Amino acid sequence: MNEEQWVEDYFELGDFTLDSGTVLQDARIAYLAKGPLNTKRDNLVVLPTHYGGAMASNRTWVEHPGSPLAAGDYCVVAPALFGNGESTSPSNAAPPQRGAEFPSVTLADNVRAQQQLITSRFEEAAPRLVAGWSMGGMQALQWAALYPQHVDAILAVCATAHCYPHNALFLDGVKAALETDPALARGETPTRGLRAFAHVYAGWAYSQRFFRDGLYRALGFESIAALLAHWETDHLAQNAHDLLAMLDTWQQADIAAMPRFAGDTAQALATIRARTILIPSRTDLYFMAEDACNDAAQIPGAECRVLESDWGHCAGGPGREPASMAAIFEAMRALLAPAR
Repeated sequence: MNEEQWVEDYFELGDFTLDSGTVLQDARIAYLAKGPLNTKRDNLVVLPTHYGGAMASNRTWVEHPGSPLAAGDYCVVAPALFGNGESTSPSNAAPPQRGAEFPSVTLADNVRAQQQLITSRFEEAAPRLVAGWSMGGMQALQWAALYPQHVDAILAVCATAHCYPHNALFLDGVKAALETDPALARGETPTRGLRAFAHVYAGWAYSQRFFRDGLYRALGFESIAALLAHWETDHLAQNAHDLLAMLDTWQQADIAAMPRFAGDTAQALATIRARTILIPSRTDLYFMAEDACNDAAQIPGAECRVLESDWGHCAGGPGREPASMAAIFEAMRALLAPAR
């Protein structure tokens, strides 16, 4: 296995104009990179982050011995979402845009920033593959729509091309749980709100059978209470405004929101030229398999491979469920293979 080390760095965007017309001041995008470009510059793999996920969370997709990326043949870049606390976020933005004053950022804003990073730091290489889970998968689809002649293949795991109504309603619920804590409005850490957010979210992230059949034990938790305590700890370590900023990006996600598509999802999906595989989970409660497969049906030549898993949305998470990971790596291997 190639022993190339991960490198963490930042790409300074300066004053970055968002789709809304607002300028994100002193913007920068954080990223992890591993491995060099080859002489043909055709081995670039981009792995955007998911909701609440740090860049390091995507390392599993590269370091797992079953991954086609593990041999070190690819130049891998894992860019962080705006709002995740690593790229420009409410917690680290220029003072006028810090906290609740952080502007609304779209998925297309994120992808345009990532493209600037690739152009500047990676010799304008065209991605061989853009792959991600959840919001990472939504970004992969956005990449293919924004740059149809530039992306060879995309893999969207537990993701859809836009935020469907029930998905948006779920997000309203977790948002309300957080915002109910008056500490947030006072500029204090909303400890009770973050705990409530974690509890509500956990009930949606897995399937009903995951809890009924005790599948949480496979993650090392002896009880549901222990699993929830882990979720609490994870969310208490995050900035509430960062969580809300990413939630806003997710909730307004729409591949057809760009001017040239004028809200026509079918047209946006039809423009995708990348080889495409969507991998939803049969038991995902908000990125529903039916919606993902409907999106795939409108992308020329795309496949929809459904995970028959009881792990809900978390089936697709890096390193979560071995059987699902194997299916994801199989799809990744197929997309990295030369086109016939």
